[in-house]
Amino acid sequence: MMPSVTISERAARRIGEILRGEGDGAMLRISVEGGGCSGFQYKFDVDRSQAADDLVITRDDAVVLVDAASAPFLSGAELDFVDDLIGASFRVNNPNATASCGCGTSFSI
Repeated sequence: MMPSVTISERAARRIGEILRGEGDGAMLRISVEGGGCSGFQYKFDVDRSQAADDLVITRDDAVVLVDAASAPFLSGAELDFVDDLIGASFRVNNPNATASCGCGTSFSI
């Protein structure tokens, strides 16, 4: 069974806006890479190709892909979009992360 990842309503709305601007076939890819100040970091890209083993999450106009290697790191996570005093950004609420950096883009397990 593939790990579950959810998308908040705010994130789905913002992803849909971004993807509409990218043209037909655009999807948001989230991956986890080594690096960052806490050990791992999230990477967001617009992609037009889907691999056979990608986890595909859809909500409204948002289509999000997670590669098979990144999926276990994101199991149970929620992708949210926040717009506050320090700026607007996607935020991953990841129950697997034991620590994260102040900016929220890197984490450790």
